[in-house]
Amino acid sequence: MKHLTTIQIDVLRADNPELRHLYETAFPKEEQIPYDELLQLMSVMPLDYKAYYNGENLVGFTIVLEREAYPWFWYFAVAEELRGCGYGQQILSALMEHYANRPLILDIESPLQTCANSEQRRRRHAFYIRNGFRDTGTGKSFEGIDYTILMAGEGSFTQTDYDALINELKVFWENMPNESAT
Repeated sequence: MKHLTTIQIDVLRADNPELRHLYETAFPKEEQIPYDELLQLMSVMPLDYKAYYNGENLVGFTIVLEREAYPWFWYFAVAEELRGCGYGQQILSALMEHYANRPLILDIESPLQTCANSEQRRRRHAFYIRNGFRDTGTGKSFEGIDYTILMAGEGSFTQTDYDALINELKVFWENMPNESAT
């Protein structure tokens, strides 16, 4: 496997058709923040958005909400044709190394919820567990989807922490520039 080049994505670089396409095709619509809103959130939220390239080819991206106590790993995608080639493992290892001094949390679709993509959810959960994450026993339902929080690093994450995090997000969302002002 080749060495990946990591590029920090800012608002200008995020307005990229290739990144937008990967974002919009890698996640179910109901789990996406509309991409234009994500670009707006970048101006009010400390989002660590990175793209990973093999030469000129986009391999994937990660988006982490930078937080003091525990950064929240929001989105992680690898180009569909490159999945299963070890790139996900390589990107996740780099991300975990970057955040090694703080616990890293992520929410994923619960592997216990009966649904059309149950097998995909179980594989995704197993991938994170194999790579150093653990289930916190914390979760929420949003728009009919059950989510569970996984964590890498020291410490714990409780339902109270999750509720506080969701409330923090609401503040960011309220401070997002409205479209008519842009």
